[in-house]
Amino acid sequence: MAERPSLLMATRSAGKLRELGPMIREAGFELVTLADLGVAPAPDEDSVEAHATFEENALAKARYYFGRTRSLARPPAAVLADDSGLEVLALDGAPGVHSKRWSGGALEGQALDDANNARLVEVLRGGTDRCARYVCVAAIKSARREWHARGECGGVILTTPRGDDGFGYDPYFFSDELRKTFGEATRAEKETVSHRARAVRAVLELWRAVEGKAS
Repeated sequence: MAERPSLLMATRSAGKLRELGPMIREAGFELVTLADLGVAPAPDEDSVEAHATFEENALAKARYYFGRTRSLARPPAAVLADDSGLEVLALDGAPGVHSKRWSGGALEGQALDDANNARLVEVLRGGTDRCARYVCVAAIKSARREWHARGECGGVILTTPRGDDGFGYDPYFFSDELRKTFGEATRAEKETVSHRARAVRAVLELWRAVEGKAS
């Protein structure tokens, strides 16, 4: 049996690792994390995703971590990175690429999610158009090539949260396809329709077709 290609998932988000890790392993790849490789946080990490589009940010992040892991004794075969966000029609696509830090400040984890959601509720207060979509672009960088793919899913923003699962804006995002919020959905349900799962699944297929064939 051929060795499973190693793929670094370049994120420090526990939510993303929890959501996408099983899917990547089930697709036949050896998932490694930044913690597994001992890649410590660096001061310049937050400045990598400084571009105007999801595509540019995802590719920049994949290139950055690919470069940081080349000197390791066993560098991964490739690096997977993503940039994703929420686009609200009534806000002209905001928060978009600024979704993670929309509320400002230096918060992390649940505190950051709470602050972002509080701002979302406030700016939409009294509005009638609450249509939104989640967008993700996933990118893979290897020594020879790079790929990227986009995934989207539509829904509406609720006035109150539902569900305790998911992360980010998930408790407020009511999925058109699931007819429940991403905060109410199981991991398996979310994987069938989420923007991030669609983008990652598509970019894995692009990589596999060229150089990531797994048995």
